[in-house]
Amino acid sequence: MKVAGFTFIRNAIINDYPIREAIMSILPICDEFVIAVGNSDDNTLSMIAGLNSPKIRIIETVWDETLREGGAVFASETDKAFDAISKDADWAFYIQGDECVHENDLPLIKEEMESALHETKIEGLLFNYRHFYGSYNFIAESRKWYRREIRVVRRSLNVKSYRDAQGFRIDNRKIKVRLIKAFINHYGWVKDPNSLVKKGMNFSLFYDKNAVANEVSTDAAFDYGNADKLVPFNYAHPLVIQERIDRKNWSFDGNIKELKSTRSMRQRILQRVFELTGLRVGEYKNYIIVSR
Repeated sequence: MKVAGFTFIRNAIINDYPIREAIMSILPICDEFVIAVGNSDDNTLSMIAGLNSPKIRIIETVWDETLREGGAVFASETDKAFDAISKDADWAFYIQGDECVHENDLPLIKEEMESALHETKIEGLLFNYRHFYGSYNFIAESRKWYRREIRVVRRSLNVKSYRDAQGFRIDNRKIKVRLIKAFINHYGWVKDPNSLVKKGMNFSLFYDKNAVANEVSTDAAFDYGNADKLVPFNYAHPLVIQERIDRKNWSFDGNIKELKSTRSMRQRILQRVFELTGLRVGEYKNYIIVSR
């Protein structure tokens, strides 16, 4: 069985993406790793090259600046990385620049790949998610945060990144997947408050074609209430990200009760239903789970 990792990145240093940690978190079970490094305004390319692993192959890309709506450029860059994977790979393991896998989950993931290798009805593997928010000590627990997504797909199929690269489809249909017990730790919203404001502004440039870049004042406030609800995380993080955690230089106590969320009344009601019953009314599912 041959496993290929793949991802894309641009301006990782400017935007403080833990891309090195993301790559290293799954590299041990990959036979090769393709990274599409976009035209950056910082030293992202040399930083990735500095990983210095014989498994890693860098392809340099230029982002299509016309794809400034709905995050389409992220899907385009993901497809470039996937298409560069060796044709003889069995599985393609996707990881985004703000995600990490715990080392304890790697044996399980590899075992699930081996188990599904000759089960042609299984086209991908579905992972659970932890969305860290505000700090490394809290997880956003809300119906608005996707709880599962595809991160392993068969290389031989006509797989394409879907929408803003959150998931995948095959010939524009949902992928048939096996849900596994492994987790993806998503750290995209773990930054100091000012950096979170900048992140929101930067993202708007790739989701709204009419958005413009503006300076963010140093005292700009971030609405943590947008998380809806936070719960403490009292377990171990992946070893690869521990050094970054140790460098954290801001405080966040997880108290969002006094903050006003930007959620609509309907969304607040659905969130309340979720908190009381665990039901995710209208949950978005870009996959078809195949029973064991």
